[in-house]
Amino acid sequence: QVQLVESGGGLVQPGGSLRLSCAASGSIFSINAMGWYRQAPGKERELVARITRGGRTNYADSVKGRFTISRDNAKNTVYLQMNSLNSEDTAVYSCNADLILYSDYGPILYWGKGTLVTVSS
Repeated sequence: QVQLVESGGGLVQPGGSLRLSCAASGSIFSINAMGWYRQAPGKERELVARITRGGRTNYADSVKGRFTISRDNAKNTVYLQMNSLNSEDTAVYSCNADLILYSDYGPILYWGKGTLVTVSS
């Protein structure tokens, strides 16, 4: 069964840091772009950061300079290092990935179930 599983969420004080991980497992041929999204209470889901297989990244303006996305292609894992967290970063963070399950198939977008990040003193 192909799935994405996030980890690393939790409660952190303002100004603190967290590192999220998202691992893809199952029968996967390769992975194209991977990304992190978040949804705060009462708000729509928004892109946080995205990274291509080759390492090209893009970030939401609200997290530039504070968050860093990276990936380990050998481990099928994407990370999100979050620094200088503030209350506006409180949200459920979900990862997604364009998975290629077979060599002659196109990518399919998969989502993880999400992990809660709460920034509070």
